[in-house]
Amino acid sequence: MEDSILHNQTPNHTLTTNQKWTIASTSAGFALENMDVMFLSFALSSIIASLHISGAQAGLIATVTNLGMLAGGILFGLIGDRFGRVKTFTYTVFIFAFATAAMYFADNIQLVYLFRFIAGIGAGGEYGVGITLIAESFAHHKIGKMTSIAAIGGQIGAVLAAIAAAFIIPAFGWNALFLVGLVPVILTYFIRRNLHESDDFVATHAKIANHTAKQPVSIASLFNTPGVALQTVGLMIMVVVQIAGYFGLMNWLPTIMQHKLHLTVAGSSVWMIATIVGMSIGMLVFGNILDFFGPRRAFGIFLIGSAIAVFAITLANNEPTMLIAGAILGFFSNGMFGGYGAVISRLYPTEIRATANNVIVNTGRAIGGFSSLAIGILMDHYTLPVVMGCLSAMYIISFVVMLSIPGLRKLSAHHEVAPKATTVEAN
Repeated sequence: MEDSILHNQTPNHTLTTNQKWTIASTSAGFALENMDVMFLSFALSSIIASLHISGAQAGLIATVTNLGMLAGGILFGLIGDRFGRVKTFTYTVFIFAFATAAMYFADNIQLVYLFRFIAGIGAGGEYGVGITLIAESFAHHKIGKMTSIAAIGGQIGAVLAAIAAAFIIPAFGWNALFLVGLVPVILTYFIRRNLHESDDFVATHAKIANHTAKQPVSIASLFNTPGVALQTVGLMIMVVVQIAGYFGLMNWLPTIMQHKLHLTVAGSSVWMIATIVGMSIGMLVFGNILDFFGPRRAFGIFLIGSAIAVFAITLANNEPTMLIAGAILGFFSNGMFGGYGAVISRLYPTEIRATANNVIVNTGRAIGGFSSLAIGILMDHYTLPVVMGCLSAMYIISFVVMLSIPGLRKLSAHHEVAPKATTVEAN
């Protein structure tokens, strides 16, 4: 299903102005999106105390946000494919920025649910449109690396959220923290001023306008043949495992380690930082492996590595080994995240590329987001090795599913048979 993509790439491999703005704006957008999500994590205990809500009501906030992401992913994926990526990207940034800032006025749980759902709509719509901008602006053999660089922006956002929360919440309260969400509005000005639609989208849109090509922008296009349906469902399962592993590990492992190693909150925060550093390095390494050796080898190495690392972390028995284990686990488990957008962008044609990215990834977010609840239930009834064994099994299942997706096999064969062809094809 892969179509040819036009790229503005100079012979000496330097980046064009539009390419620089593409990677800068998407990286910043993902950083601010992740910062918004992490604000909730850092403010949750304060929200519970000030609004006098139960743990179940508090847990539902993240679920509502994920459902908003799914709705926004579907809506803005279709809009981005029909009307343009740049305009749509700025609209999604506006939505999650103002919805995040609106949390300042939330004085009851109903308003919290409403504003988090709207913020989720903006954040969910932003992902696929941003990834599609990258895919249509860079040569095939660089997409993996560039989407991984953009994903690292999300990790920077998590660090910025931690710093902002440490200073703002004690001094001004949790509501004030969410006012920082207005910062992305500044980003939209520079995006609309400097970023342009890709040649690929412009050419495709012109064909549609001239009635020389049809406009198959619908979710049904992701399931219009048995092969495409198998591919779409398979990628959804892989993303569910990716998100489930991320949320489960980031939400539960610090608490687990506090009990197992008798760490303080500060000690578990150091572990968190080590894990985020490992994730960022893993993303860069994964992107390069994907570009040079193809998706099957890249995902194969990281999925098996994740399965081993998740279970091996139960063997850590002191703080130094815990830091090392956390970094290794972050390296493998979240290093793959940028790769999904890269392969989805190559497996689906221009007409439905943003829709495919948003629907597949945000379905994974909506379902995978329940992993925290599932792990909590397992922790109540089973030992830590059993819980980690279940997580490990998930990565093995994802590995088997990955091997069954024909499109990934074709992309990998392209690397094996003609590793230099992508350069010619992209220019």
